[in-house]
Amino acid sequence: MPLIFLGLIIGPFGLPQYPPVGNAPRDIVIGTKIFGRPFPDGLPVPILACWYPSGRTVTCPAWQMQAYVYPFWREGPGFGWGVLYTTPGIERLAIVIGLVVVVALLLGRFFCGWVCPFGLYMDLLSRLRTALKKPYKSLPKRANIALRQSRYIIIAVFMILSVMLGAKDILGVELIQGTERGGYLYSYLSAPYCQVCPMRPLCVLAEVSIGAMNATFVFSHTTGIFYEAGYYITSINMIVLAITTVGALVYRRLWCRICPVGALTGIFSRFPPFKRVSLLRINKDEEKCTKCGICKRVCPPEVTEVYELKGGDVTTSACILCLRCIEMCPYEDCLRLEFAHKPIFKSRNWLEKT
Repeated sequence: MPLIFLGLIIGPFGLPQYPPVGNAPRDIVIGTKIFGRPFPDGLPVPILACWYPSGRTVTCPAWQMQAYVYPFWREGPGFGWGVLYTTPGIERLAIVIGLVVVVALLLGRFFCGWVCPFGLYMDLLSRLRTALKKPYKSLPKRANIALRQSRYIIIAVFMILSVMLGAKDILGVELIQGTERGGYLYSYLSAPYCQVCPMRPLCVLAEVSIGAMNATFVFSHTTGIFYEAGYYITSINMIVLAITTVGALVYRRLWCRICPVGALTGIFSRFPPFKRVSLLRINKDEEKCTKCGICKRVCPPEVTEVYELKGGDVTTSACILCLRCIEMCPYEDCLRLEFAHKPIFKSRNWLEKT
């Protein structure tokens, strides 16, 4: 499933950056409406489904939350990069946030564990390290907690920057010069988080490597010295991707611990009232737990709450619902995944011979 959202097969192939190989699924989805409002940028899915190369069948909500503030707050021709918006940004922004909230409340970070293509990339790095027979290292607990908290700082920073960039359209006051249509900031820095996101170059390079994107077109729009930004890939993007790749070879699922998109879908798991409406949850039977610590050791993002909490619902905002803890728990029905309070997957006693 993550391969689909990489954008390898869903581009609008009629555009200059895509080879002319016929219609794509995106051409069918393009007319999709949500609550009566057209979404030409694609359907918001809470994963790193990068807007830049994917053809916008599905789109990362982080990009939409930024872009619908600036530069696409206004509607009408000329306010999108080749896209005609027929509704104001505030309406599109409200729909995106509403959908993310609904997904977060009902499914938590299920998409992080099973759908996100960048999660797949880190899992492949894990397979590589396993093949090399190199054990993973663990982050100190304080460092792990600090990384988790940084997710919310990242969200706050990129949204504040987006509002500052779009202040002229939103508030009627220009806080930053050069934000006019056609300007440098409009063309290259209108989505602050996307300038550093490691998924952007990964998606672009993946599509170019298999011929799904026109390499000449892509790299002709990737210009500028170190601190400047190209349209498809920036120098900072590449540096962050390199650092994340090296880090993920040392620490499992490293990016998941700081991912702002994951934070958006996991934030409601921090508050007990919201946890009650979640359809997916991991429950723990305290009486069957022997504190062996296996669940803590096998967890890719090193979530320790499953081990530390006494019992009941042990799902947290850091849990990506990969279910590795349930798979490896050696005690019958100690851990179980529940959907609408019905167990659908539970731990098995694999210590005893059958």
